[in-house]
Amino acid sequence: MLYNVSEANEYLVITGGGIKDVVIKKTAFIMPWQKCTRISISPFDFSLNLQAMTIEKLQFALPAVFTIGPDNNIEALKKYALLLTGGAASKSTSGNHVQDIVKGIIEGETRVIVSSMTMEEIFKERQVFKQHVIENVQNELDQFGLRIYNANVKELQDTPGSEYFSYLSRKAHEGALNQAKIDVAEARMRGEIGEAEKRGKTKQEISKIDAETAVLETKRRSEKAQADAQLTNRQTELDMGIRLGKITAQRQAEMKDAELQKQVETKRAETELERLRALDVTKSKIARESAQENADAAFYTEQRVADGQQYKLKIDADAQLYNQKVVADGENYLQMKQADGTMYRQKIESDAQYYRQTKEAEAMYFSRTKEAEAQFIAKQKEAEGVAEMAKAYASMADVFGGPQGFLQYLMIQNNTFERLAQANAQAINGLQPKITVWNTGSSGDGVPDTTSPMRNIMQSIPPLFSTIHDQTGIAPPTWMAQMPQPQQQSDSLVTPEQIKAKAKANANGA
Repeated sequence: MLYNVSEANEYLVITGGGIKDVVIKKTAFIMPWQKCTRISISPFDFSLNLQAMTIEKLQFALPAVFTIGPDNNIEALKKYALLLTGGAASKSTSGNHVQDIVKGIIEGETRVIVSSMTMEEIFKERQVFKQHVIENVQNELDQFGLRIYNANVKELQDTPGSEYFSYLSRKAHEGALNQAKIDVAEARMRGEIGEAEKRGKTKQEISKIDAETAVLETKRRSEKAQADAQLTNRQTELDMGIRLGKITAQRQAEMKDAELQKQVETKRAETELERLRALDVTKSKIARESAQENADAAFYTEQRVADGQQYKLKIDADAQLYNQKVVADGENYLQMKQADGTMYRQKIESDAQYYRQTKEAEAMYFSRTKEAEAQFIAKQKEAEGVAEMAKAYASMADVFGGPQGFLQYLMIQNNTFERLAQANAQAINGLQPKITVWNTGSSGDGVPDTTSPMRNIMQSIPPLFSTIHDQTGIAPPTWMAQMPQPQQQSDSLVTPEQIKAKAKANANGA
């Protein structure tokens, strides 16, 4: 007996002993006298390019795609299972057997429907045609337990040698194109008429808007100037506040860093002291244990030698045994005393070394603690000095009438204006500008000259034109040559060359 479980898109078809027809299940125990076959219920697509003929004897190609699969109920699945087992014996050809049956049904029913309709009906009532095809095909597929999930009928196409659809498309295209030309002409006519009507109104509105715009621009310029002044003052105040805030935050951070550094150094010194204590204690224990083992080894060695000597003396003579025993006891006592003295001396040395290292660690801890405290006090005093300086700056700003006056004071104090003047002088150093100077004073006899303003203007024009021509190469306009000259030259015209020559002469004379 074997327990079988199907996949999500499968069913188990069970036949054999104890079953009349077939049994459809998702899970089941299969007995040795029964057989189990798995069938898939996943839909599959059929792509067709059907050649059909209408009632008018017009041939066309009908591309279509049908999505077909088993119906999800027990009776339909039994029919589908019988259809699969009724085909070829092998599994590789059973799917082709079902597809051939379905393809034949679709082609037959579609040709029957097409043969009873005209081309115009098929073309215009495509949804009705599609519904008829689906209903007729579904009626035939019910006997096999199959169901149409989707049907997509594509565009009708001409068969080789037929141009029916191409002519229809061309006719529709030409009709739409001609109608579009008519619509464009009518729209253009309405547009030109409307444009002529709107042009006059536009000019009137533009004149009105220009006048209102000029007034608004004047107001906006005034408001913008006031806003710029307020923004400048506010920006200066904010910059000063930001700088003071940065300085305060930096000093607080330095104070906090010094405090943390002090704690770190304190913990580090305590850790180092504990480490040195543990190291000294360990070394002392090791030295004492080593000395004890050496003393025990020496004692054991001497004892063995003494025992050998005693054994030899016992053989030689009983009298000498007593004397050797006394000597051996004295030597053993002396060696024990020497070992005790060595251990005591090593203990004294290790205690002294431990005490010395302890005092050194305590001195180092005390020194570093004092250094950290000194750094903390220095940073604290420095921060207090900066805070007092900031207060002094705020008081000075109040005295000078605000941040702007205090800023000007600092610029004067730090010689900022002198450095700016030097930078400007260095910027124009080496330039060779042309400078024209002319006299705009009175006649010299003390009598006011009423014509001096006009004469000064006329005297300044030739040097100005000459300078512009020398620097840019632009000559004065031609109408300047036609201006009337003084009485001694009233009969002749002045050329641009004469104007430039006269301007150079006036410039040199000035």
